[in-house]
Amino acid sequence: MAGWGRYPIVIAQALQARGIPVVCIGVKDHADPQLRNYCDHYVELGMGKLGAASRYFRRHGVKTATMAGKIHKIVLFQRDFLLKHLPDWKAVCTFFPHFASKSKDRKDDTLLTALADFFDREGVHFTPATDFLPELLVKTGVLSRRKPSASELKDIRFGWDLAKEMGRLDVGQTVAVKGRAVLAVEAVEGTDLCIRRAGELCASGGFSVVKVAKPQQDMRFDVPTIGIGTLESIVAAGARVLAIESDKTIIVDQPDVVEFADRHGLTIVALEDEAVAAQQDAA
Repeated sequence: MAGWGRYPIVIAQALQARGIPVVCIGVKDHADPQLRNYCDHYVELGMGKLGAASRYFRRHGVKTATMAGKIHKIVLFQRDFLLKHLPDWKAVCTFFPHFASKSKDRKDDTLLTALADFFDREGVHFTPATDFLPELLVKTGVLSRRKPSASELKDIRFGWDLAKEMGRLDVGQTVAVKGRAVLAVEAVEGTDLCIRRAGELCASGGFSVVKVAKPQQDMRFDVPTIGIGTLESIVAAGARVLAIESDKTIIVDQPDVVEFADRHGLTIVALEDEAVAAQQDAA
């Protein structure tokens, strides 16, 4: 099940290279049209077509599935959302507590867990995409030529706890920090707009962006992911540092990402949560 970005294409290409048939449902207004070129069977469906999605998977004998790519949550708050993604009966039943009776919240984890539970009942088990392509998870270390300065390391440690707390609350996974002051916190707008907002608020630039996994991260979905687009937002905003969590963050097209960072004088550093916590305790 594919959302926005290049990540679904990378997954589809890897599966095909291993001789695994790829059956894909591209989310309407999200999935890259090029994705169909890397799938054995492909259909595009609106977010409200759960019944149609289940029938499509069943028709092609799918028992195991994965989610890849971002879903722009802001579409849920657009005025024409229901008309554009007219939900079928199974979607209504699944998400009634979240959108109608409002007895349950609309946090990312809540909605995605409800989606995964629905497919489980339909006989389709969702598994982490990194099970198929574990090499996409970044390893600990400084990826770029430029290393973080002492003051930038202080900002990273400062922002790390804040980002973890925002993740624990299921608000967002990214914060922008300068001089141990918070410039922006990611919410429904997503990482790129959070970074660009920080640039608008900090005209002098030179700030650090910290993106981490949630403490309760479900690796089946919403795994922190960066690519060239993330770095383009960092350059446009005037940031200098991107700190990410090793073994829990996906870098799409890592060689290209590192080359882009070096060309623009950016720092990318991947850190272990336990190591950052130990440094904070020592401080």
